[in-house]
Amino acid sequence: MSDEYQTIAHKSEGTYSQLRSKFLAFAFPVRSVEEAMALVDEHQRKYYDARHVCWAYMLGAERQIFRANNNGEPSGTAGKPILGQINSNNLTDIIILVVRYFGGVKLGTSGLITAYRTAASEAIAAAEVVTRTVDEEYTLTFEYPLMSAVMKVVHDMDARILSQSFDNDCSLTLSIRRSLMPQLKEKLQKAISPF
Repeated sequence: MSDEYQTIAHKSEGTYSQLRSKFLAFAFPVRSVEEAMALVDEHQRKYYDARHVCWAYMLGAERQIFRANNNGEPSGTAGKPILGQINSNNLTDIIILVVRYFGGVKLGTSGLITAYRTAASEAIAAAEVVTRTVDEEYTLTFEYPLMSAVMKVVHDMDARILSQSFDNDCSLTLSIRRSLMPQLKEKLQKAISPF
């Protein structure tokens, strides 16, 4: 299983117009369902005068947590095409919201699908796509005299120190990408019990 995934670095926007209907798309990096739903609430309040605020999100490196919402548009015409763009760009930890201002002319099912898909695609095209790693945490307890040996391993493996406490017994909580964790544990165990 890969320990890398792609998401966006910052908020991005896109627009699309069809038969006087205007579609405003907003893409955000998110880490949780709660964060995604807070953005949905915020945009529904901010764009209260819009006809629809449709959205889709994908979460987690395994891309198992996702949801799409048509917000009153015909079934499968809004949330699903937005989610389709997230999938076809292989993104996760993202929500895309598309705000529709109705222009007075009905677009029909295929017109709606095209409009929502294109608006979402424009927001992704404007985004900075970044690759992130799936990290794991490990806590190690050791005696103070072993500090320099432990810190050498931490430095050599480029592990991130999340927390530390130094006393008679020392404790370090480290973070490193999943694929490097077995190697890190092995080297740390050798450093604290060299014989």
